[in-house]
Amino acid sequence: MGLIMPDEKRVDYALTLFYGIGWTTAEKILKQTGITENKRVKDLTEEELKKILGYIEKNCRVEGDLREEINGHIKRLREIGSYRGSRHVKGLPARGQRTRSNARTKRGKRKTVGALKKEVWAKMEQGKTGAPAAAAPAAK
Repeated sequence: MGLIMPDEKRVDYALTLFYGIGWTTAEKILKQTGITENKRVKDLTEEELKKILGYIEKNCRVEGDLREEINGHIKRLREIGSYRGSRHVKGLPARGQRTRSNARTKRGKRKTVGALKKEVWAKMEQGKTGAPAAAAPAAK
């Protein structure tokens, strides 16, 4: 599967490190395979590990397969020109969340836009023009 489970962690937590497995799914996997949640990964036998991996391969979509499937769904939404597809293209929330405040996960770090003080504006203008702004003080 490509992801290594850390030896010192509990089995239920270690399973959640796989993309596509959360706490509920991890609990279900352990219940089906008959392994206690309190066990550490280093204490698992080879047979128990095979049981877990076998169950995951048969019943769960994880890692690369899941990522491909999700990307396929998003690609389809873009191609059919749906509203949700256009929101994905623009990098905005697709499910009706507000964007005036919040939506930082999707939109990234804040960029302040607004009024500037005269000194700051002058410095920015000097930086844009480059050589002519630097030559002007020397002419005095």
